[in-house]
Amino acid sequence: MSAVPARRDDDSGGGYGPDAVLRALADPRRRQILRLVRGGELAAGQIAGHFDDITQQGISQHLRVLERAGLLTERRDGTRRLYELRSEALEQVRAMLAELWPDALQRLKAAVEANHPRTGDTDPP
Repeated sequence: MSAVPARRDDDSGGGYGPDAVLRALADPRRRQILRLVRGGELAAGQIAGHFDDITQQGISQHLRVLERAGLLTERRDGTRRLYELRSEALEQVRAMLAELWPDALQRLKAAVEANHPRTGDTDPP
């Protein structure tokens, strides 16, 4: 796989960081591309085959945006370009959202405990 450039946290319109990731995720086609590649590598042509309403060149532009945002890696295999999800790029957004929504896990814990009360605190013999 290709090397990943250093992450950038600025808001200059490109590079890595939560801003670039959020901009890339704003487009529904790009989110669909990420869903397609989350299971493993796919060639650009295979990805394009899932879209009837956009050209191969249009898909290539979306792939470039996702790659620049750090969400995809590209690997060349002869003339084919294979793309794979870099889920660690989503961690930046997860961390940012956790800052903005600090009580989310506590509310989830309370909801689970309300629906599944403990039957006892001791281990069975």
